Amino acid sequence: MRPVAGGYQLTLRLDAPAPMRASLPLLAVNGKPIGVARQAPDQRTLTLVTTDPAVLKARDVRLVWSGDLGKSEGRNRGQAAGPTDADWLKAKQGPLLKDDPGAPGKYQVATAEYDLGDEAVYLPGIKQRAEVRGKVYSPRGALGPRPLVLFLHGRHQYCYGEEVDQPEKPWPCPVGLKPVPSFRGYDAPAEALASHGYQVVSISANAVNAYDGDVYDSGAQARAELILDHLALWKKWSTTGGGPFGRQFVGKVNLQNIGLMGHSRGGEGVARAAVLNADRGGQYGIRAVLPLAPTDFARATVPGVAMSVLLPYCDGDVADLQGQTFYDDTRYSVSGDTAPRSTVTVLGANHNFFNTEWTPGQSEAPSSDDWFGEEKESPCGAKYAGRLTAKEQQAVGTAYIAGFFRLQLGQEKQFLPQFDGSDSRAASAGRAVVRVVSQAPLVSRRDVNALDKALPAGAVTGKASAEVCAGLSEPSGRATATATCMTTDDWANAPHWGASWYAARTPTTAVTKLKWTGKDGVLRLNLPAWQRDVRRFAALSFRAAPDPVGAPRTDLSVRVVDGKGRAAVVPVSTVSDALVRMPGSDSSGLPKNLLRTVRIPVRSLKGVDLRDVRVVELRTDRVASGSAYVSDVAFSSPGVGLSAPARLLPQLSASNVTVKEGDKGTKSMDFWVTMSRPSIRTVSVYVETNGDLGTAVGDVTRKLVFKPGQVRQKVSVPVAGNTRDSYDLPFSLVLSAPREGLLNQSFGHGLVLDDDATPTLTIGDGTASEKAGVVRFPVKLSAPSDKIVNLMGQLKDGTAVAVKGTITDND
Repeated sequence: MRPVAGGYQLTLRLDAPAPMRASLPLLAVNGKPIGVARQAPDQRTLTLVTTDPAVLKARDVRLVWSGDLGKSEGRNRGQAAGPTDADWLKAKQGPLLKDDPGAPGKYQVATAEYDLGDEAVYLPGIKQRAEVRGKVYSPRGALGPRPLVLFLHGRHQYCYGEEVDQPEKPWPCPVGLKPVPSFRGYDAPAEALASHGYQVVSISANAVNAYDGDVYDSGAQARAELILDHLALWKKWSTTGGGPFGRQFVGKVNLQNIGLMGHSRGGEGVARAAVLNADRGGQYGIRAVLPLAPTDFARATVPGVAMSVLLPYCDGDVADLQGQTFYDDTRYSVSGDTAPRSTVTVLGANHNFFNTEWTPGQSEAPSSDDWFGEEKESPCGAKYAGRLTAKEQQAVGTAYIAGFFRLQLGQEKQFLPQFDGSDSRAASAGRAVVRVVSQAPLVSRRDVNALDKALPAGAVTGKASAEVCAGLSEPSGRATATATCMTTDDWANAPHWGASWYAARTPTTAVTKLKWTGKDGVLRLNLPAWQRDVRRFAALSFRAAPDPVGAPRTDLSVRVVDGKGRAAVVPVSTVSDALVRMPGSDSSGLPKNLLRTVRIPVRSLKGVDLRDVRVVELRTDRVASGSAYVSDVAFSSPGVGLSAPARLLPQLSASNVTVKEGDKGTKSMDFWVTMSRPSIRTVSVYVETNGDLGTAVGDVTRKLVFKPGQVRQKVSVPVAGNTRDSYDLPFSLVLSAPREGLLNQSFGHGLVLDDDATPTLTIGDGTASEKAGVVRFPVKLSAPSDKIVNLMGQLKDGTAVAVKGTITDND
């Protein structure tokens, strides 16, 4: 630990390289996480700047991971059974799809690889050169241009083997090591798609993994740049030819019909690529993205394109299932958004096994189960009856990856039931229990009430109350919203409400918490005249989950009333298990408190005039007392909607600013947040400072609202001056969760330059008697410093003259 301008720089040096994980590395002091650490390329050195005075009394400093917060003692997870585990072992399965998306199609699949070198392209996001390498899956004999699906793996070890010498840089792999072939780990979904006529490319991102531990956004921008670089190559190869394939793919690839799948940090990469492509004018027709077990460190939105987020319930790396926020933040982010979106939660699935190169017994390089523990009791233990084997998990991944892209790129509507919340399933997915939440495209959806704002007076009657909540209380030192939905230290069990690490003060998903102490409670939603005819819709749906402080099973009734007072009543428990707590024993990030689908077919509302529906009620007549979260009441029908790059939206960017610190007082460091063009709609975005702030840089959090016609706003960050020599302070101004706009440069880079002179060190003469045993030399520093000052010298026999000392950095 060393002092810096107004704070402390903490450095931890490990004896061995830290494991490569999707989660963020944190430094914990005396058991308390104090912030995200920058990870040197050698994976052994981790550094952060903090103002937390706990570092002054540090007894123990260690590396922990954002995905492990709240886990007890290391990686011994989930020892006990939960009260609803038996329910989920016999959970209701939906009807089988008539067409199995995991089954092979009529085309034989040809495979090939291309390798343009380990340092073939420069990526500004990591300021390094990266490999251009990919595996290609092609349908033999298919005519005409085919839809293109590109796969991107996530953060995993990038080299393996026995190292011969200590390398100067981590990539390319040094002598004795070989690249981990993560890009070869998705053969099954790639071949399933190619056999039905889709062109598939899986690309390598080992260089990004080698360098992303020390970049501002943990590599999301670099991964997006890499994707667009590969698409640029495929544009050339499919039009003029050249490269490793000659004219083989000329006229064979449709670059206006593209889907992206990204696993782990690759999930955040494909989300960023879709937005970056739109920011650059939508050159490529990216129409669908599937983030698989993704990270979402900065609360991005992905409007305009179809999206399905696959969430493995037993994710031992991204244990907080933070990819849920891609869905939550995007669903109402742009008025008139015509794209569909969904989440797919797979019980019994972990983080790694969707990739065979990350799976023990299948991988070329060493690999492991990211959910550690062999216990039979835990719903995620390797020996638990509901835990999927690696091959079972890969079959589920294949079914949902192939089904999603065939639906969205190929308009193969037989797969709509797989993603509409009705839980229809593919035979190839086997025994897996899967729960889907869906937001139908706007053209086939009528929103009744999102339940994210306070209801009007009189909307709740009887012995019931409804309160809007968001965020968590006591989340292990992380900033939260004021009104909270849950109190937990093990915040990995709250995917909707955990704060993002790079946008920690951006409000999380707001929902309504309905509480009742009697069977006469009613939450009443009145439909205006223009909403009352619901004949064209297939279902009434909403999201719901039981309150974790209440009973593990609860129930409500849904009552729909027409203009003549005729009503139909449907108990939630007859159509959904959304109000049954998910499996787990309230430890180790389990059970997950996830909002799930309640879907009531409109045809089941017997006796109600569907041309004149006046009221939708949630009634507490099923159990005497309880509490539940409810959200997103809507009438809808399944549909593919219209997906395309959101190129017409204004783009939001934060400027980069560098200032000198100054000697006294406080100055403003003025960032500008700009829009690429004026908008006729009100545009908003959250901004906050993040990074190595110390106390010299002020902590700023704001919601910026751009009125129609307004294109820029100033964000002033206070910087305190001093006269002490210190280190330069880099930090970020982070943009997150935009409404009616796209994020372009979402990280503004700030740099406070220390402008104080380096103090001089002088050494005086030392005198001592022969009997003293010690000679003391007076050493004086000309001015106080925030740096640790080291003196190195040497005594020469017979001279008693010290060699001149030097001031050195103790890094």
